[in-house]
Amino acid sequence: MARSHAALLLLLVGAIAASGYQYQRDSVGSTFFLQHDLYPGSKMTLHFSPTAPGVPALTRARADAIPFASAKIREILALFSIPAGSPAADAVRFTLAECEAPPVPGVAAQRCATSPEAMVDFAASWLGTRAIHAGTTRLGSSRDGGAAAPPRQAYVVESVRPLPVVGRDMVACHSLPYPYAVFGCHTTTAAVFRVALAGADGSRAEALAACHKDATPGIPWPTYKKLGVTPGSVAVCHFLPQDGKLWMRN
Repeated sequence: MARSHAALLLLLVGAIAASGYQYQRDSVGSTFFLQHDLYPGSKMTLHFSPTAPGVPALTRARADAIPFASAKIREILALFSIPAGSPAADAVRFTLAECEAPPVPGVAAQRCATSPEAMVDFAASWLGTRAIHAGTTRLGSSRDGGAAAPPRQAYVVESVRPLPVVGRDMVACHSLPYPYAVFGCHTTTAAVFRVALAGADGSRAEALAACHKDATPGIPWPTYKKLGVTPGSVAVCHFLPQDGKLWMRN
């Protein structure tokens, strides 16, 4: 690997690490609300975290030829010229640990895909068909024409449109911090809505909202207490981050 390319990857994985940790703390994926609060005219404060820049997506053949295991961490760090003990190295360890963790109770299936082909194959396998499509959250431009992710701010819901989910089950995938594109995928069930949002700064978003009626491992237990509801009693919702994909049958 060329030194300049390795340096670029080092910068990228550092940026991904920052956005990945930000996603856990303060993004639309970690902001929960009740389904009955999702209606035109409702207001909520949201943060659409920026997506990681320029991370390459590898073909399946190329990805499968690269070690991807905690036991090979030294080899992986050396391959991408990532210094041990750096934030970028921590990001690599984090993703490998996430991908090697045992299945989350209550989730039918989960896996990490190291290529877009592997992600599609996993989704198609669990949905029982290759006639599938991915829903995503899309950000529009602001008043000044910029397309960068807006800051945490107030949004007004302009419209809410339910999307048909054939069979009710789906596969959700989100990006994980790594030198190349890695997707953490798992099965899920939810009602899905396409929501048009208008930000206080003039920015706009077409966000995908997933509302879970059943108690789901993806929603922390303290969230139910904060919302004042019992798990499984009402639908609890969250928006899909920009780097997420929700695979559904056509």
